[in-house]
Amino acid sequence: MLFIFNESTDPYFNLAAEEFLVQNLSEEVFMIWRNHNTIVVGRNQNTLSEIHYDYVKEHDIQVVRRMSGGGTVFHDMGNVNFTFIVNSGDDFNNYRRFCEPVIGFLKTLGVTATLSGRNDILVDDKKISGNAQYMYKNRVMHHGTLLYAASQDRISEALKVSEDKIKSKGIKSVRSRVTNIGSHMETPISVEEFVEKFVDYMVKNIPDCKYYDLAQNEAEIRKLREEKYATWEWNYGYSPKYEFVRKKRFDAGCVEVHMDIAGTSEIKDIKFYGDFFSKVPVTELEQKLQGLRHEAGAIEKALEDTDVSQYIAGITKEDFMTLLF
Repeated sequence: MLFIFNESTDPYFNLAAEEFLVQNLSEEVFMIWRNHNTIVVGRNQNTLSEIHYDYVKEHDIQVVRRMSGGGTVFHDMGNVNFTFIVNSGDDFNNYRRFCEPVIGFLKTLGVTATLSGRNDILVDDKKISGNAQYMYKNRVMHHGTLLYAASQDRISEALKVSEDKIKSKGIKSVRSRVTNIGSHMETPISVEEFVEKFVDYMVKNIPDCKYYDLAQNEAEIRKLREEKYATWEWNYGYSPKYEFVRKKRFDAGCVEVHMDIAGTSEIKDIKFYGDFFSKVPVTELEQKLQGLRHEAGAIEKALEDTDVSQYIAGITKEDFMTLLF
């Protein structure tokens, strides 16, 4: 098995690296990596229904969709990720095979962990690891998180979404109580030391382990990053169809928007309601927006020469954009 220590903290590159490795190498792989402030969305999920969009924008948190199913997770530098890629289709849905080595490693740190349900690792009935899988031909990719010193506040805020905002046709995440591994150790160590110990344990316990330098594939991975993982189309536009409803109170009055969004993220229908005043019928604004994709850049461009206060008196373009997202 090849061992890769991926030092990149760029989520778009790291998810592209996983796809490249599973689809282009023939050898089995074990990789350790981290992401900087990132929300990772499951393949079959509606992105906007999983994230606190305003918080994500304000705190410059990256959003990326992965190849595997399952729920949405938050990564920061206090979270350590691991990936197994094996040539055995029979191991799809066999979470125990890949989680048991991790549980064995945690035991060396004095932390007693257990596999719960299908794909979570728990400590004291709280989640410290979520796992998911993807299959390409006969190759199974299994990846998981290890919450060592992750920001609990960031996790809570970034993934906090109002239930009545989006009625998604995609698969919703089930939120679990989480905890950090470090808080269950008698003598906590730094994240970097934790990573070193994890690497050392896994390399010693993987038969015929050989180091592999990811730099030799960097050009191909970066191409995949730019063409897929760093694009709006993959991270937002790939979402299943959904209904978007949002109500906000402005100085101009109360405004409520209802949108039907297609699987291509195109606004199929949009209606505005409220006690606001209009100089020009708001139906004209609805017609301008219908057919656009539900993406800030596309809507801002379409409204460059439009004074939205003509349709909703007293509202600014900035206020209007917060209503749509």
